[in-house]
Amino acid sequence: MVAFGGVVRDHDHGRGVTQLEYVGHPSAEELMAEIAGEIAALPKVHAVAISHRIGVLGVGDVALAAAVSAAHRGEAFDACRQLVEEVKARLPIWKRQVFADGDEEWVAAP
Repeated sequence: MVAFGGVVRDHDHGRGVTQLEYVGHPSAEELMAEIAGEIAALPKVHAVAISHRIGVLGVGDVALAAAVSAAHRGEAFDACRQLVEEVKARLPIWKRQVFADGDEEWVAAP
């Protein structure tokens, strides 16, 4: 079993970050389940779990949690990486970054 926790960093592109806010499209939960199902259907994968938080998060908070159980560690690592990359590429979630200087920016969903 392999687990991944995507943690809110204190920086982005050389700028200090104080908090993030995630806003999800109403279809986000359904699409996340679809992606999890795709990964769960891979050969030798036994189980998949994924969760993406919504709302305001502080530095150090876990924003994305993923876990994959597979027949062997190699398959588990590969499937977990694929799961995280697919969620990051396809999930309709917008991120607002608040920087240490008070500026903020929105990063669009895929």
